[in-house]
Amino acid sequence: MGITYQWVQWNKHKKIYDLIIGSFIGLYLIIFTGITLFNNSEATLETTIIRAFGSLAILLLHLILLIGPLCRLNKRFLPLLYNRRHLGVSMFLAALIHGGFALFQFHALGNTNPIYALFTSNPDYTSFTNFPFQVLGFLALLILFTMASTSHDFYLKNLSPTVWKKIHMLVYLAYLLIIFHVFLGSLQQESSFFTIGLFLFGFITVSTLHLTAAFRERNKNQSQSKNSEHWLKVCEVGDIKQGRAKIFTLDDQKVAIFRYDNKLSAIDNFCKHQGGPLGEGQIIDGCITCPWHGYQYYPHNGQSPPPFTERIKTFPLQLQGETIYLNPQACAEGTEISPLKIFEDERSK
Repeated sequence: MGITYQWVQWNKHKKIYDLIIGSFIGLYLIIFTGITLFNNSEATLETTIIRAFGSLAILLLHLILLIGPLCRLNKRFLPLLYNRRHLGVSMFLAALIHGGFALFQFHALGNTNPIYALFTSNPDYTSFTNFPFQVLGFLALLILFTMASTSHDFYLKNLSPTVWKKIHMLVYLAYLLIIFHVFLGSLQQESSFFTIGLFLFGFITVSTLHLTAAFRERNKNQSQSKNSEHWLKVCEVGDIKQGRAKIFTLDDQKVAIFRYDNKLSAIDNFCKHQGGPLGEGQIIDGCITCPWHGYQYYPHNGQSPPPFTERIKTFPLQLQGETIYLNPQACAEGTEISPLKIFEDERSK
């Protein structure tokens, strides 16, 4: 979290992360260039750059798409999620170099505007096998540019998290465009079954991990429905670990019940920053801390500590013996609710 906007909020972890990204990119480009020159000594510099940065961008995009489900399956991957935007911008720059050199080599040496030539040089838009695949790559690059240019928290704050999230969900549309861009390009120019097979393997891996994470997420959260008495029996005190939470699904929203300092509080599970799952975080310095980017909220009122102003909904709780009951009617964002104290005989659990 930061009070003021900066281009990059550098810290030790981000520097290490970016050093690893830079080293990986440099090593990949060196290896790719070496293999290309070894297999085809007549390859031009432009062609080598186009293929090297294109394959690099695709590889980075697959890594980016894998980070989300991996974090849902194993929290040890959360540091990758925390710095994912740096990886996304790096991927866009690689795609931009690929697209820029391709546009120059194939469309900028004539008298026609290169962008216009890109869309008109191959007019066979009604054919599948001969469809102008470069257009698909160009459209994907526009999406990636939009995402990279709005990746900073300044735009997230001013566009609102909901709008910002919708913009960045377009990465899946870009991925679909790139799939057809690579498939048609390989089919029309090189008939490279190795490239198609490698890309198919990446697509299956990404899809499998997303589906696995989705099914596990659906089964992990306990679902509850409202009753006429407005109080729901949710769980036992012993079901919640100290400093942690248990998440419950109430119709169209999720509620996280935290246990801390022999007290219980219930808050909305949705972080105001990027929709992170607050219930998967923990209590740090007396605040619920989002596992995605470290945004914090007080458990008893859902308010961020000053000078931050974010607020989330809170929910009333009741305790009967060891059983916790939840009122599904949410209070207004930032409403203070006295924490539910755990009975003396529960403190040893």
